[in-house]
Amino acid sequence: MISRAAARAAQGIVLSAEVQRALREGTAVVALESTIISHGMPFPQNLETARAVEDVVRGQGAVPATIAILDGIPHVGLTDEQLHSLASQAHRVRKTSRRDLPYVMAKRLHGATTVSATMLLAARAGIHIFVTGGIGGVHRGGESTMDVSADLTELGRTPVAVVCAGAKSILDIPRTLEYLETQGVGVAAYGADEFPAFFTRRSGCRAPLRIDTPEEGAALIRASLQLDLHSGMVIGVPVPEAAAAAGERVERATQAALKEAAGRGLAGAEVTPFLLQRIRELTGGASLDANIALIKHNAAVGSQIAVALASAA
Repeated sequence: MISRAAARAAQGIVLSAEVQRALREGTAVVALESTIISHGMPFPQNLETARAVEDVVRGQGAVPATIAILDGIPHVGLTDEQLHSLASQAHRVRKTSRRDLPYVMAKRLHGATTVSATMLLAARAGIHIFVTGGIGGVHRGGESTMDVSADLTELGRTPVAVVCAGAKSILDIPRTLEYLETQGVGVAAYGADEFPAFFTRRSGCRAPLRIDTPEEGAALIRASLQLDLHSGMVIGVPVPEAAAAAGERVERATQAALKEAAGRGLAGAEVTPFLLQRIRELTGGASLDANIALIKHNAAVGSQIAVALASAA
């Protein structure tokens, strides 16, 4: 009989000692992505935020499992030294989605996992809950361009619940929700009727489901796992009221930056770096503070759900 730890090792995944112990003992574990560390924030704020988010998870009674690829090897759970290396050497770290995993592993590169890659590796490790800032979606005009995030298809085939602040308002949220329905993905808003739009509490789109407590979230996840649906779910957590004003300011800056990007004819990989820099300039750095507050809030809610899920196991 092959142990679960041996099976994971055979898949080429390294679990930290803390994560291994938590999974063995049935303690709540929360997966965290690494793209936000290497590509979402400048150093040293990225390192400070990564540490702070892990502290939030631990403060709720769960174990954080930040996921990344180091020298071609997937790691689930990072040491502080590994976090520092990832944050301080972002120029050496490749943004890694599901499709990029074989290449990054074969070339023995460092990779920061996106939502889709983090979900896949979390599921391989036996982790059922993943916290992030927001998910990708169908881009505006996506019905013509076919520009649809790999996050959505991953949610349709990987049994991990993603706790996030919804999808960014620059996306086509109605079509994003339609796509998730087609993929068989459950979508719930936490303590609200509307699906959140990242920095904005209301998107104008009613969420298919509503949950109001960590226990309700845990029950929803448990039922999905019992049915062996092989699909994930999205739990959208509205940004706290206290941070909503700053969030609205960031949204206005985002819309302005998008217009500037279009005016300059930017496309593809050029767009995101320009947007991040321009939004920081337009908000005087407030976008970074708002993003950090949002992620910490998601981490608290996701960890509470994870603890409730582990308690009922």
